[in-house]
Amino acid sequence: MLKERRIAAEAVAQALFDAEKAIDAAIATTAALTTIMPASREAANLSVMVGQEALMSAIETMRALGQARQGIVETHRGLSRAQHDIGLSAVSFGGGGVKPPPSLIGSLRAVPTGRDVA
Repeated sequence: MLKERRIAAEAVAQALFDAEKAIDAAIATTAALTTIMPASREAANLSVMVGQEALMSAIETMRALGQARQGIVETHRGLSRAQHDIGLSAVSFGGGGVKPPPSLIGSLRAVPTGRDVA
């Protein structure tokens, strides 16, 4: 029974780490795009109005990816609790680096945009 739980938990942990890496990669790639767009516009000597909607869309995508990252962090926390609940709290599945102290976890929040503020 314990062996089956551990095997299942290892599969879930690997999928979680893969999802975390994919979200971080999407954030990094989208940030690079968002950075290069205005620089390329300026290098081409184009008006700031050129590509403004596309730039705003990329910025909004960054915001959504930040929310996705917050969601996967909450998923990670929930799975950590489940790991304890099924008797695997002494098992380390690795892959996630050193976790910050509990006092720092959850202290960062997304900043609301003008649309979210009343």
